[in-house]
Amino acid sequence: MLLVDDDEVNLLLTASALRSRDFEVSVAHGGQQALDMMAQSAPDIIVLDAMMPEMDGFETCRRLRELPGFESTPVLMLTGLDDEASINLAYQVGATDFFVKSPQWSLLSGRLRYLLRSSRTRIELERSKAKLARAQDLARMGSFEWQQQRGFHLAAEALRVFGRGPAERLDFIGVMRMVPHEERVLFLRLLRDVLAHNSVLVTDLAVTLQDGRQRVVHIEAEPEFNEQGNANGYTGVMQDVTDRRQAEDRIRQLAHFDALTGLPNRRQLIWRVERAIEQARRGSHEVGLLLIDLDRFKIINDTLGHQAGDELLVEVGRRLRACVRHSDQVMEGMLETVGGRSHRSLEAVGRLGGDEFVALLPEIADERDAERVAGRVLEALREPIFISGQECFVTASVGIAIYPRDGLTMADLLRNSDVAMYAVKSQGRNAAALYTPQLAGQGREKLELESALHKALERGEIVLHYQPKIDVRGARMVGAEALMRWKRGDKLISPADFIPLAEETGLIVPLSEWAIKEAARQAKIWQLNFGFSDSIAVNLPSRMFERSDLVEHIHQCVSSYGVPHRSIQLEITENNLMKDLQKVIPALHRLNEVGVEISIDDFGTGYSSLAYLTTLPISEVKIDRTFVRDLGITPQSSAVVTAIIALARAMGLRVIAEGVETLRQMDVLHRLGCSLMQGFLFSKPLPPEEVELWLAQTVLPRKAPWIARADAEAQELRDIEPGNGTHRPQGGRR
Repeated sequence: MLLVDDDEVNLLLTASALRSRDFEVSVAHGGQQALDMMAQSAPDIIVLDAMMPEMDGFETCRRLRELPGFESTPVLMLTGLDDEASINLAYQVGATDFFVKSPQWSLLSGRLRYLLRSSRTRIELERSKAKLARAQDLARMGSFEWQQQRGFHLAAEALRVFGRGPAERLDFIGVMRMVPHEERVLFLRLLRDVLAHNSVLVTDLAVTLQDGRQRVVHIEAEPEFNEQGNANGYTGVMQDVTDRRQAEDRIRQLAHFDALTGLPNRRQLIWRVERAIEQARRGSHEVGLLLIDLDRFKIINDTLGHQAGDELLVEVGRRLRACVRHSDQVMEGMLETVGGRSHRSLEAVGRLGGDEFVALLPEIADERDAERVAGRVLEALREPIFISGQECFVTASVGIAIYPRDGLTMADLLRNSDVAMYAVKSQGRNAAALYTPQLAGQGREKLELESALHKALERGEIVLHYQPKIDVRGARMVGAEALMRWKRGDKLISPADFIPLAEETGLIVPLSEWAIKEAARQAKIWQLNFGFSDSIAVNLPSRMFERSDLVEHIHQCVSSYGVPHRSIQLEITENNLMKDLQKVIPALHRLNEVGVEISIDDFGTGYSSLAYLTTLPISEVKIDRTFVRDLGITPQSSAVVTAIIALARAMGLRVIAEGVETLRQMDVLHRLGCSLMQGFLFSKPLPPEEVELWLAQTVLPRKAPWIARADAEAQELRDIEPGNGTHRPQGGRR
């Protein structure tokens, strides 16, 4: 407390009395001294004597209120005057309260404590108000009220929502002028209904601010009632929700529209087709569904890059959109309220995924309408597309399905249009075809297989099984061949049923790339589990050896799993090797330089040039199973196998026999000098985890019949050559 009085006796008595009642008292002997002291520190409360020479208490209080930070400090005026004029003057100059001088110190103490409590309450209220104002400002929110007597009033925070300053005025008419005419009419209609029923008002209002910005304001208001229970106005809040609305619109856009082309996505297409089918069922008309697949899009994507591919898809989407009466926005309730033709707003082109598009025709007279649209699609794509300075020509294969003739559901129509589209592709592409039951009969299985194969890799349906390679001299596994399988549902499809199809469609390239990476991963797992240090052979078509990035791809695969390059061995059939020899040779040399070994598969079935074989960087030849099958039965087979083994030895190559299924074949091969074998005698191709089980249950315990035979032959050799603890490899160098 700061106590100000020019009378020494009164100053001493009052200070002493208040100190005895737990007040910390500082004293000043006049108004000027008090002002000087307040410049140094701010007391919680000030007690002023009204009558002082030079500067009385009234003048001191007036000047005090002009000082920054002292506008609300409680001031008690002590006076011996109890006339009304002095009291009014005290309040006019800013005194909080007055007290007539008397020795009633307890009463004075109580008055001071009351003033302090009031001051603290006021300070807390001001802080809360400031926090609320700050929170409203951050939330772009403000309050408003409308009273029948006082009219419409916006708080300062609400004014900021409309881009106005706190000193500006904005009445109801001014707000309405910021609302577009159509929305204003709807809002005033809603407002009249709310006022008529004294109900709660909740709505969003689009406004245009003075600077031209478009904003969305959310309004909530509740009625207020007087003592008689009659409504006399509304109070509420308004908030700028433009950012939230834009975010919601963006989320809605991402959920229903393709991010690249802006066309309806799969989810939106499904919804539209289902609604179109419902309307067709009620109206007894037909619906057309066109599945549009770009031809050889992958070539453009691989040649010019993914960015160029994306630009191409955007341009194709733009052209396809112009082929139909495309409508982006379709409201759920619109189909029920607009009228009998409202379902036509469902017509659109959408992107199903990848390079596949769908055109939905919600009402057609017959199949000729759908064919005309398909013709417009093909015509729209005839013009060249310029991508990254490159002129590109793209064509499409279009499959057409009609509701209800070709299916009663979205799934039926999409599946059958897919069958028709692949029929076009098989007949040369760049055309359209209607679905017919004949397509589903002849070649349906192949078409479905091809369609499913396109998605099998990304769905994780392609797996590798591994057939061990065996060195029968030591009865141990010295490698494995990775063989691709397609796990389609509950069935395991043999590579003979889908590899030719993959080669025909070009899917063999991504399948082969995946197989190399998966083999490297498995080599690492086996290395950790049982110390595997040999190689896993992967069969590659000749077109893979023509790729300039093959070496880099293998390097990335083995590096990502931390295994050496020799962990991967590449197999190429003799026929494929000789067919594209000049294109393949450079890749073989690059692979050999980084440590990747090459094996010639099906050796002896093609027409190899011995001159080329002497210069090719190969490490292994595999005797084809056709020669192994008749070993021990026909002398011709033994003669061919003997020649292959002799040739391989002369060239310093390993030789391995595949398709070994009987002990007889194993014995003959071993006698002829081939000890590396693979076949069903040892193990069928197994999932990777079963290979480890096979090692643990068959090889390590040495229980299989072929192991017993191999052990017996080894014992015979030891008996013939006593003391010879080692023997020379007969299958070629390793």
